[in-house]
Amino acid sequence: MRYVLPTRDLIVSDVELMVQAHQLDALVMLASCDKIVPGMLMAAARLNLPAILVNGGPMLPGQFKGRDVAGYMLMEVETARQRGELTDDEMAAFENAACPVPGSCAMLGTANTMCCFAEAIGIAWPGSATIPAVDPARNEVARQAGRQIMALFRAGIRARDILTRGAIENGIKVMLALGGSTNAALHIPAVAHEAEVPGVTLDLFDRLSQTTPHLAAIMPASQYTMRHFHEAGGVPALMKELEPLLDMEALTVTGQSVGINLAGVRGADGQVIRPLSAPIHTTGGWAVLRGNLAPDGSIAKLAAIPSHLIRFSGPARVYDGQAAAIDAIVATAVRPGDVVVIRYEGPKGGPGMPEMFAALQLLYGQGIGEQIALITDGRFSGASRGLFVGHISPEATEGGPIAVVQDGDPIIIDVPGRLLRLDLDQEEINRRLAAWQKPEPKVTTGYLALYSRLASSAALGAILR
Repeated sequence: MRYVLPTRDLIVSDVELMVQAHQLDALVMLASCDKIVPGMLMAAARLNLPAILVNGGPMLPGQFKGRDVAGYMLMEVETARQRGELTDDEMAAFENAACPVPGSCAMLGTANTMCCFAEAIGIAWPGSATIPAVDPARNEVARQAGRQIMALFRAGIRARDILTRGAIENGIKVMLALGGSTNAALHIPAVAHEAEVPGVTLDLFDRLSQTTPHLAAIMPASQYTMRHFHEAGGVPALMKELEPLLDMEALTVTGQSVGINLAGVRGADGQVIRPLSAPIHTTGGWAVLRGNLAPDGSIAKLAAIPSHLIRFSGPARVYDGQAAAIDAIVATAVRPGDVVVIRYEGPKGGPGMPEMFAALQLLYGQGIGEQIALITDGRFSGASRGLFVGHISPEATEGGPIAVVQDGDPIIIDVPGRLLRLDLDQEEINRRLAAWQKPEPKVTTGYLALYSRLASSAALGAILR
């Protein structure tokens, strides 16, 4: 997992090197999963050539005991099997059902989040992000991309003509309305950085979240899968509902504006996609939290937090790394009411900023996932749910306040109030910070060591600089 986020920036450079070495004139980018999609978008922005993204499409959900299931549930189900709630045969049946066909995940993980973002900013064909991988319409999108890239080349329409500030803000608003993976809060600033669009920061996400309602809850935030979202109209229907909030003049790969593309598109179905007048939440699906634990910001996925957890306080249970946290969770050392703190897992400290998916899933498997909170300077899978706060900045390795939290310290999390606070006197926090010593690097050779030295804060997208 430490290698996953760093591959994004390697992909950007790989594409740059190949395109520049061979002096290509235009790009059709094929990508579907987590870091490959943002890597391709960043490369398109850096190279500024005509470009279209074609994604492979999400898989259909599996069926188990009459309900839709997806691969991300496996760890949680395995924990239930260990508790005797499922037989070995039932577990095997679930494994066989979880990923029935090719494609990216059936739920709104990072892969599908970034594919929807690519469509929302106009670099992918309208309606293409959610077409299932096994749908024949997927092939027609690929053929259309081949035709259209030549039209863009002849018209001289380049990536940065599309990747404008208006387009990127459109993409952020769609992510907020969709409640997508919080990993997008790393990738969107990185794309904007490559496109030389300034000011795309956590502050912008927070400002737009105040005026962009949450309109669609997709698995793991609900029972609706990507197939349901596609059948409800997908990204175009969501954008149609958001029309009053969007930059309708933004150019897209169709050669036309967002406004022209959305003409005639139907809006919310009222079930999977809510109307603007009756949102799930009046603010966006992400919340940027600050306070003395996260002076530079952190991010929570409001779309995936049960209503009874949006305000939470409890004693800290502190672990230096996810491995230590998993050992404690397996040993049932975490109890309802605790705030699990996992640190030294940021871009520099991880190194590579791994996901805390396993720890959170194990807590759900033990039946206490909705009775605890988990905060970290690492990140989370798009499959995560519950009260989790990630990307805490500055990270522990850089001497952020999370580095000096001790077991039993009271922590306050107020998602509506946008607050993450260590409930101690500032003098005590300052005393601890003065005594803190930076740990030795976990990795001293190879690509991860280089990444650790060059990666910026998660608050800036963990870009290399």
